[in-house]
Amino acid sequence: MSFWESLGWMLWATVFIGYLFALFAIIADLFRDHKLSGWLKAVWVFFLLFLPILTALVYLVARGEGMTERSHKAARDAEKAAESYIREVAGKSPSEEIAAAAALLEAGAISEDEFAALKLKVLS
Repeated sequence: MSFWESLGWMLWATVFIGYLFALFAIIADLFRDHKLSGWLKAVWVFFLLFLPILTALVYLVARGEGMTERSHKAARDAEKAAESYIREVAGKSPSEEIAAAAALLEAGAISEDEFAALKLKVLS
């Protein structure tokens, strides 16, 4: 195989991979759009299978702006979910931990030594 044939194969492979990325982005956007009916989604998928490049271009022109908005909304929702999860898992701040330990000390549930050990653990 010559250099030019190899370069041609690499070019077509790059174009094909780019097309696959666009195809998956379009399909993900179709299923992300709750305003579009199931029948219209099926029509888009049908044409993506039988007239793929033309349909992808028409989709990007006709629904590209909404596609961007839905993508940004999905990213914001994922970021909010991640932040919420981190807050949930992170637990209490050091001052909240010390306040809880002080409440246990006042209630007599722990001794002065245990309070000091908890405080040292939280601050270190």
